[in-house]
Amino acid sequence: MKDFLDVLQLLKRFGIFIYTGDQKTDIEMMMSEVKELYDNGLIMKEDYLPALIILKRELGRRAK
Repeated sequence: MKDFLDVLQLLKRFGIFIYTGDQKTDIEMMMSEVKELYDNGLIMKEDYLPALIILKRELGRRAK
């Protein structure tokens, strides 16, 4: 997993599409969904940690 698009594709595999019109809220919801997928054993740690890092970086970038 390399970038934001990869995280979107990960969520898409599980039928998760998020769009609220507010980028910050979208990213926060994506973080919540990725955590829930991991907590429920649907994704492995190797996908979870990079996805979380990418989303946190993107959140910081969009908050400016």
